[in-house]
Amino acid sequence: MRPTLRQLQYIVAVAETGKFHEAAKTLNVSQPSLSAQIAAAEAQLGAVLIERGRNGAIMTPTGEEVVRRARVILTQLEDLKTVARQTEGRVAGRYRLGTVPTIGPYLLPSAVKELHRLFSDLRMSVREERTIDLEEKLNDGRLDMIISTPEDHVNSESMSLFQETLFICAASDDELSQGEGPVDISALQGRELLSLGFGHRLSVVIQMLADAAGAHVSTEYEGTSLDAVRQMSAMGAGVAILPNLYAVVEAQRDPGQVVRPLRHLLATRDVSLIWRTGSPLGRDIEALGLVFRDVAMDILESEALRPAGRPVRRR
Repeated sequence: MRPTLRQLQYIVAVAETGKFHEAAKTLNVSQPSLSAQIAAAEAQLGAVLIERGRNGAIMTPTGEEVVRRARVILTQLEDLKTVARQTEGRVAGRYRLGTVPTIGPYLLPSAVKELHRLFSDLRMSVREERTIDLEEKLNDGRLDMIISTPEDHVNSESMSLFQETLFICAASDDELSQGEGPVDISALQGRELLSLGFGHRLSVVIQMLADAAGAHVSTEYEGTSLDAVRQMSAMGAGVAILPNLYAVVEAQRDPGQVVRPLRHLLATRDVSLIWRTGSPLGRDIEALGLVFRDVAMDILESEALRPAGRPVRRR
């Protein structure tokens, strides 16, 4: 006998979660059922795939290879389902979207709402990941498409969504928070810049800006989110570099927040919708990309940035 597709799905879920009970929860099955199916697959293959222990489930070398191949099989199955259900002008079924955390939370709430309005049979699952993890999961089939920076995914197909300016944010009593309009990069000379941790494209851009400005990136603090970086800057820990989309959304939530655009060629980033070359989902993904692009433009062009008090200063 051969392992079933369901068994392969169970094995991959354990590999991704590292725990049998988490995998069962993710798949909405009982843990005993999941364990029994995996044991049956191991017996059929004549190999131990998972090392069970108190610290969780660890894939054996054979298990890692089986997981790699299983992901390919499961992705091809999803692609086959997509081809079978495709009809002209209709996007339907389940799509797995990955996004960097510096974009997803500020674009997707509005975009997903619009997608569901336009495509009633569409189901979207979303994962936030670091840039380097998005590349891996797109290539091995765990994701169908990602929203990221195209220079980090050069072997994939992409569709440009928008380009955004980077903004600076500092404590309210900092001189950078007192002026009007764009800030020249020379104003950052000697300053400490706050950044996210390793694996994020934004961190690479901030390091390049620091080099160009004669500034330095903080070695004492690495943020886990843009909110954390902004809050640290508000407390005087350094100068935060924030993407345009985030600055717009946060300005709507907090009219007292002062952020100003940074004037330099490096102070921009391109954001694209990206998918595997040759994917049969390509046509549908492009249709979804048009919606993502329109929603992003609506947010970036929003003039809700001008409330009374301490607005975002763009002039």
